[in-house]
Amino acid sequence: MAHNIYLGNLPEWVTADDIKSWLDSSDLVSDSVRVIRDFETQESKGYAFIEAPNQEEMEAIIQRFNRAPIDGKLLRAKTAHPKGDRQVRVPRKRRRERDGSEDAAAAPSVGVASEAKKSSQKNAVGTLGEALQRAL
Repeated sequence: MAHNIYLGNLPEWVTADDIKSWLDSSDLVSDSVRVIRDFETQESKGYAFIEAPNQEEMEAIIQRFNRAPIDGKLLRAKTAHPKGDRQVRVPRKRRRERDGSEDAAAAPSVGVASEAKKSSQKNAVGTLGEALQRAL
């Protein structure tokens, strides 16, 4: 099982080599470090992933870097989860409507507004197939 760490709130100038040197200076070990960059501009997106060799090392890295100050910011380090394992968060208002704990007549309907917005966006933009046909 991989022990991945999310390291966020990084300044744009931070590279994988910088993170590796920080780990070395703290006597921490990692298998790999990836700074996430914009595909087109290759600028840092402000976060990285560190792969630790074991659970203990992962916890030590998180403890060392979580809320560590850099360039007037506080870094954010936490356990990273694969994309498919993320939980979808339902906003509190929708959760109440779904559970029935709030009177539906008294509360504005979030779903109706979002559906109207989606349909107006669909009419304005069209489908991908229509856009491709217009382009050709």
